[in-house]
Amino acid sequence: MKSKEELLFREAPVGRAVLSLVIPTIIGQLITVVYNMADTFFIGQIGDPNQVAAVSLCMPIFVFLTGLANLFGIGGSSLMARSLGAGDHRRARRAAAFCIWTAFAVSLLYGILLYIVRGALLPAVGANDETFAFCCQYLFWTITIGAVPTVLNQALANLVRAEGHSAQASFGVALGGVLNIFLDPVFIFLFRLEVAGAAIATMVSNAIATLYFILLIARNRKQSDISFHPKYYTLGERIPREVLLVGIPSCLMNLMGVLSNITINKLMSGYSNAAIAGIGVAKKIDMLSFAIATGMSQGVLPLIAYNYSARNYKRMKAALKTDFLIGLGVALVSTFFLFICAGSIVRVFINDAETVRYGQLFQRIICITGPCISVTMLAITSFQSVGKKVQPTILSLLRKGGLDIPFMFLLNHFVGVNGIVWATPIADLGAMTVAILLFIPFWRRLSEDSHAEKAAQQ
Repeated sequence: MKSKEELLFREAPVGRAVLSLVIPTIIGQLITVVYNMADTFFIGQIGDPNQVAAVSLCMPIFVFLTGLANLFGIGGSSLMARSLGAGDHRRARRAAAFCIWTAFAVSLLYGILLYIVRGALLPAVGANDETFAFCCQYLFWTITIGAVPTVLNQALANLVRAEGHSAQASFGVALGGVLNIFLDPVFIFLFRLEVAGAAIATMVSNAIATLYFILLIARNRKQSDISFHPKYYTLGERIPREVLLVGIPSCLMNLMGVLSNITINKLMSGYSNAAIAGIGVAKKIDMLSFAIATGMSQGVLPLIAYNYSARNYKRMKAALKTDFLIGLGVALVSTFFLFICAGSIVRVFINDAETVRYGQLFQRIICITGPCISVTMLAITSFQSVGKKVQPTILSLLRKGGLDIPFMFLLNHFVGVNGIVWATPIADLGAMTVAILLFIPFWRRLSEDSHAEKAAQQ
């Protein structure tokens, strides 16, 4: 690792270190959200709720690619940062090679599998005669063709961030997002490809972002522990186990998020396509809160992991405190904004009266527990950064799938369409409560280890 990055992890003022890592990460996450919104926004300008609904139906399947990227990116970056903190560059290099090549193979297989089973899968997630063809077009370009670059560009960003290069990692993520925003109107309107054009724009932008990371890593290969050379790939030394078990909670969160969104779309399809489009827009907008929480947690992960392995518990605790206070404050502000401006924001995406009516109400319901997400995500990342597996897995399952899916069915039965949406804030509140209960003993043990380390030095 370069001395500048090592100084950032070891000696820079904690506030400056946290901000220098999380600000670029948050910006990158927000731009990613914006480009995910771009598809919905530009397709919404066509004025066809069926195409907006098709993107909403496909989005959970596409978002699972983020789960695959996090499986290898979060798991790999945690192991890399801990290895670098312990001075073990060889293990860091092998961890990076395992993540890169396994992510490539798994995402390729996922794209092929989705193409084969699309005929049975799409009706199962809520596609009907009006949306099926649009769904097929969107899935072909974003997943069958685009799965590999989508997964690799996010996984590589996490590995680059593990070495302290947060700005470069976030630039690569942002590059894909900005390109997608510019390419969407070109393919949708200029080439008149509509929903297929949005999918092609997403695939091309992710491919270019992946190329950026490949060139960045190749240029810095003498100073970096990230390598594409197959000779560093290994299934031994407990590297796969360490990467996968730490990364599984993030992957599970996305997988359960996919199942949650599929469930909500399926239940909404019992009402109308406008309801599906409305929840799709509301979910996209709420991704702003999730992006901020994710940026705050993922950005600080290398700093926590590095100092944990270096046994600098005092600095690690200071970083956690700083990140918590900043993240919670930003989450409160963003929640207030999304609630107050709900109608105006939804109307930007589509001006269909029924869709706006649904979207405005759904957005206000979903956004109220934005601060809960911030607390839960930081707790999950804290556990992942020190290599713990059980606690983040429990929290990931609770936040998505474990609580919200049962409540969707229950509240749909008793309350109707609005009850389906209320399941999300109920789950977020429940997950945060458990996160706090799990984090308190973890924090106490850190304090005890910090005192013991200080006594040993004296």
